[in-house]
Amino acid sequence: MNQIIEINHLRKSFGEVHAVNDLSFRVKEGELFAFLGVNGAGKSTTINIMCGQLSKDSGSVQICGTDLDKDPDKIKRNLGVVFQNSVLDKELSVRDNLESRAALYGIHGAALRTRIQELAKLLDFADLLKRPVGKLSGGQRRRIDIARALLHDPQILVLDEPTTGLDPQTRNLLWHVIGELRRKQGMTVFLTTHYMEEAADADYVVILDHGKIAAEGTPLTLKNSYTGDFITLYGIDEASVKKLGAPYESIRDAFRVSVPNTAAATELILRYPKIFQDYEIAKGKMDDVFLAVTGKKLEGRAQ
Repeated sequence: MNQIIEINHLRKSFGEVHAVNDLSFRVKEGELFAFLGVNGAGKSTTINIMCGQLSKDSGSVQICGTDLDKDPDKIKRNLGVVFQNSVLDKELSVRDNLESRAALYGIHGAALRTRIQELAKLLDFADLLKRPVGKLSGGQRRRIDIARALLHDPQILVLDEPTTGLDPQTRNLLWHVIGELRRKQGMTVFLTTHYMEEAADADYVVILDHGKIAAEGTPLTLKNSYTGDFITLYGIDEASVKKLGAPYESIRDAFRVSVPNTAAATELILRYPKIFQDYEIAKGKMDDVFLAVTGKKLEGRAQ
């Protein structure tokens, strides 16, 4: 796959605060790329630079083969951005919001009507077109935010905390839509999120801490590097668990044993087969990775 985003030695400071500090990474065409970090880690600053909303101090940004310094307008045409806070006009109807945005890209007439119909079907908002945005629920407004970002059929969809505060039904709808766009159009998705289960589905993850990359890799690589495996044992007493000689904790109706990796779990199973009558083995989660890498917990949790 080709590199669709290339960031090299990017820097941005606000006074004494180094928001982005010598940041370099690549995003491959068609992948779901997750950008993780607590508030203030540099995620939104990086996105604002990529989108031309904020000037960089130094470094280079190339998107779809175009240098940000040479042709920022071309880059903007290749990006669809859903910011953390909605940028829709609350006084206008959904249709008027979409039409005013489309005008910036020269989309009008029959082409615009067709595009709005396509997006209304994709994001299930045909019945909302005449309603003022200010009257919409948070989940409905988020669907229109995404439609707005997709109007000009961008190559890259940038989602900055897209599901924060949404109900599970709306969150599932949005991820279904994103999956469809990736499958049918090969769209690249650049995601920042507080929800670790969303990051776990990414093709590649970069964890930021104080404007620098603290860790990066596929979710599997990161789990193998920064967390171990967990064995959950059912229907057994604590004395038996102690025989394993591994760290453990008591959880409801079971004990959870920590092991360095799957090979270590297999070794224990072969050595103590009578103890392992009813059990599950799971890798550590992205929450565990993030905590191991940064020493912090992300605040967001899915409801």
